[in-house]
Amino acid sequence: MFRIIKKSLKTGVVTGRHPDGNAPHEPVSQQAIEKAKPFRRSLTIREVDTGSCNACEMEMNALANPVYDVERFGVHIAASPRHADALVVTGPVTVNMERALKDVYKATADPKIVIALGDCAIHCGLFKGSYAVTGPVERHIPVDVRIPGCPPRPAEILAVLAELRQERSPSDK
Repeated sequence: MFRIIKKSLKTGVVTGRHPDGNAPHEPVSQQAIEKAKPFRRSLTIREVDTGSCNACEMEMNALANPVYDVERFGVHIAASPRHADALVVTGPVTVNMERALKDVYKATADPKIVIALGDCAIHCGLFKGSYAVTGPVERHIPVDVRIPGCPPRPAEILAVLAELRQERSPSDK
């Protein structure tokens, strides 16, 4: 045991630094900001996977880790669409998930915000033209905010959520 600890202390940090989330993203529309006014202090999101490769879900899960800690910005993740203010949809809408997406959208209380996360949710990404894909999220439910990337980094997601709530970006603090 001590041999392993000694070796790791000699080696030091071997992982690279995560790049800053300064990549350009689509600006949040004024309509979406107006729609988000009731959620300035607290925004509860529900993540819906409609057939993605799970890369975007992993980045969403990273938001809750100690590095990004999305809770300190007043953003909470809900287990039920009935408790959510916003839906974060990842992946292209598949045949099997089309009805479920519409049901989740109806179950979310008004006013609701729909965020398309990742290239697949915005324009089907590399799944475009697949027999199992019925189209991007916008074809099925109205989308307010788009966060491009394959997958978008957690810092980019936080920056868009902060812009949506008209706060300073977490990287600016």
